[in-house]
Amino acid sequence: MVNRERLVQEFLEVVKINSQTRNERAMADFLKGKLTEIGLEVTEDRAGESVGGNAGNVVGVLGATADKPAIMFSAHMDRVNPGDNIQPRVEGDIIKSGGDTILGADDGAGLVGIMEMLRVVKENNVAHGPIEVVFTIAEEGGLNGSRNLDVEKLQAKRGVILDCSGDAGLVINQAPTQDEIVAKIHGRAAHAGAAPEKGINAIAVAAKAISRMQVGRIDEETTANVGVIQGGSAVNIVPDYVEVKCETRSLKEEKLVKATEAMVAAFVQAGAEANARVEMDVNRLYPAYHIPEDHEFLKLIKEAGQAVGLEVKLEAVGGGSDANIFNGKGIVAVNMAVGNEEVHTVQEYQKISELVKAVEMAVKIVELA
Repeated sequence: MVNRERLVQEFLEVVKINSQTRNERAMADFLKGKLTEIGLEVTEDRAGESVGGNAGNVVGVLGATADKPAIMFSAHMDRVNPGDNIQPRVEGDIIKSGGDTILGADDGAGLVGIMEMLRVVKENNVAHGPIEVVFTIAEEGGLNGSRNLDVEKLQAKRGVILDCSGDAGLVINQAPTQDEIVAKIHGRAAHAGAAPEKGINAIAVAAKAISRMQVGRIDEETTANVGVIQGGSAVNIVPDYVEVKCETRSLKEEKLVKATEAMVAAFVQAGAEANARVEMDVNRLYPAYHIPEDHEFLKLIKEAGQAVGLEVKLEAVGGGSDANIFNGKGIVAVNMAVGNEEVHTVQEYQKISELVKAVEMAVKIVELA
């Protein structure tokens, strides 16, 4: 059923379109045209205005041919750096970039996979309820497109996100919540050689705080990281300001709260000891989700996988996706693998056969929904 050659050619076309976060205009226009050709009613929201981008989320609806509930499929339009002027090449069953950029399979594979699914459904007269397609902007670095999507305009209460590495059949039914923690430490400037005792070294305060933290993997469900330190102006000046950006993640709310509180306490205590002023900013980026294995939707997905010869494997992951936001907004959504590997690196590659299988599984989900 899946037209492998058509799928590959569209993948090559999509990844060549520059589509950096908040600069998805060309990709949005391309996808709107494609969805219209397939027969969907297409709109674009104003999410871009909220995130400082030049395009909004693209939403398409394929009208029902049977009395079945609506289902949503989603992928994101943007990609990480270096992601401009990608030159993909096909080597057997593998698609790679030229080696100096990412490939853009994250999430070009999801975009073309959904469009191929729609074509197969129509070409084979698969009876279906309303199929809603959501192509989001600004997923990388904050899930900002889905965060600014008005889900009240969607009918679907169940959804599949095609945005996961790994072989077809892998389904993410659990993902963590994440806190962003920013510490702004205000010390006192002084000449580092003539009068260092008159200064309060903000970098030293940050270092003392960080040395007291547990970072990395805290337990099997929780992680913490110190990712960015910015401060100081010259080696002969006691630095009076430093900003430290951290994060915590956990599958469990109580563990996340504990990890975040520990980081905040470390900064506050170190500041008090040095008589430095510390400002803390904690921001919840997205909620956790966990869809139990016995949930009706997961039973349907397992049945769809088995019908196309795939063993469905449920996994929990340590990263967030648009699935977190959709679940938080009341749509039961899972993230499904599309056969890419080494994403966010110049070694990224796409397995064509696994993408084909993922599309077959998506078609079967529509048929069984």
